[in-house]
Amino acid sequence: MIKKLFLLGFLTLFPSLEAKMVDGIAIIVEGEPITTAEIRAIQTQLAVSKKEASSMLIQDRLQRSAMKNITIDEADIDSKISSIAAQNNLTVPKMQKILEGQGTSWSKYRSSIRNAMKKEKFFKEKVLSSIPEPSQDELKMYYNNHKDEFFAPASVSLIEYSAPTQSKMKDFLKTKKQKGIKSRSVTKKTKDLNPTLLESILQTQDGSYTRPFNAGDKYISYKVLSKNGKVTMPFEVASGAVASRWRQQQQGKALKDYFEKLKTNADVQYIRE
Repeated sequence: MIKKLFLLGFLTLFPSLEAKMVDGIAIIVEGEPITTAEIRAIQTQLAVSKKEASSMLIQDRLQRSAMKNITIDEADIDSKISSIAAQNNLTVPKMQKILEGQGTSWSKYRSSIRNAMKKEKFFKEKVLSSIPEPSQDELKMYYNNHKDEFFAPASVSLIEYSAPTQSKMKDFLKTKKQKGIKSRSVTKKTKDLNPTLLESILQTQDGSYTRPFNAGDKYISYKVLSKNGKVTMPFEVASGAVASRWRQQQQGKALKDYFEKLKTNADVQYIRE
């Protein structure tokens, strides 16, 4: 029911696990223990080797250590929670009741939001700041080396809805009542669509509506019925997605480099294999 109650954060890390002293301590990182039980749990959950699981847990402990001095104001946590509730069309009290009904205490949920926000702040301050903006040549080179990742439907089947004013279009999208709204079925080749409209259609699930567009004398929204076929997008159309993929790659590299440097000077003790 609630799609966004639990944030993943900006770091592609597993959730921190409470240390369980079942099989003893395997590694100590900056005074923080990692148990053999935790290592086995990560191996099972993520289907990785023992070495990979240990590396992930070491990175988790290094991150905890690096975030010790990061603070988040309670007012900022309240604001984030209000935003999440609004995205799910809920009031905060209603969201609290649902969470508690699912067995999640409000204090535990607030703590998870605080940790996610600390990770976000850490990521922005320590990682993103080290990544320069890409040049067009860099993006084109990335696109040419990964063309098979940037494809679009050859055509799209749509219902085009038009209204004389923005307010009428907003009312229609909210109520789906077609009084004063014109509609027609259309099929468009993606190569003939302008990049902004194409991007909106590609981001819209089948059966859903695009955001309204100002067409000069009217406002238009499209209901996406189906996306058909497959073609490689030209760079001009794919440039936004190319930049996004390039940043993801650079962020992953920057994050790995950051923790490798941190690990070099960290106190990491291997207790047992």
